[in-house]
Amino acid sequence: MIAIAGPNLPLEILQASGRYAGPVPFDPDRDTTRASAWLESKFMAWAGPVLEAWADGEYDHFERVVFSRADDTSQRLYYYTCELQARGLIAGPKPTIFDVAKIPRPTSEDRTIAKARDLATELGVSEGDLEQAIAASNRQRAQDAPASTGRVCLLAGTATPDRRLHDVIASAGFEPVGRTLADEWTDLGPAIDEGTDDPVAAIGRQAHLRQAGPRSFADPANKLSERLQATEAAAVVLWQTEEDEAQSWQLPAQRRLLESSGLPHLVLTRRDWLARDGAAAEITEFLSGVGA
Repeated sequence: MIAIAGPNLPLEILQASGRYAGPVPFDPDRDTTRASAWLESKFMAWAGPVLEAWADGEYDHFERVVFSRADDTSQRLYYYTCELQARGLIAGPKPTIFDVAKIPRPTSEDRTIAKARDLATELGVSEGDLEQAIAASNRQRAQDAPASTGRVCLLAGTATPDRRLHDVIASAGFEPVGRTLADEWTDLGPAIDEGTDDPVAAIGRQAHLRQAGPRSFADPANKLSERLQATEAAAVVLWQTEEDEAQSWQLPAQRRLLESSGLPHLVLTRRDWLARDGAAAEITEFLSGVGA
């Protein structure tokens, strides 16, 4: 089985292999004493529990784990697991990296397609299997999202470790909408062209053009604006963790957008990923003041 640890991956290639197992499972609250001795503090907080689980043998049943070049922590953790394995400090599955290039130019697109082709070849995936996987994922994309049942509070910014902040929003009487880390990693992105003569190229082209992820060249304020419109949010919580340096560069433009939108909003920056810093109380107090 093949697991993933990062965003913007060619999931259709993994699905076509018949061995896709989804994101690596981990407990965000687990002790990471051993992993912390190997990792710098500026890794995104998910790296510690993932590496700790790896060292404990919890991923030994996987054939490999696919990391992503589209995310700094995912890329760096790939190199760390390779080095730790080479030194005999950990065992476990084969680390593999998908070298997706995000610069909007033909050479980056060509490289991404070439790397998608390398992965498909390594996994022994046929073009017929890929076409079936593309069609299946496009059907999944086409499914209508569940209709909102109440006032929506958009939880934007850093992807959360689980639904702990979503639960806080729900307890305040709002419908929480926002991505967890697993949601971000398994996001399918826009539809992929079907019936081409080269399904690998279609998959690689989509991976290169996708606007999600910290290394995307898309305008962050525009992305937030699109989410506000799509969710019809009545309130916004923009939550960013201490380690999420990519998000910090986006903050000024996002602040201006929120202020111009007129929507009630709460901006929480440099926060603890596990929400041990009073974020729950701040969100509850904020939403209690948002009128019905």
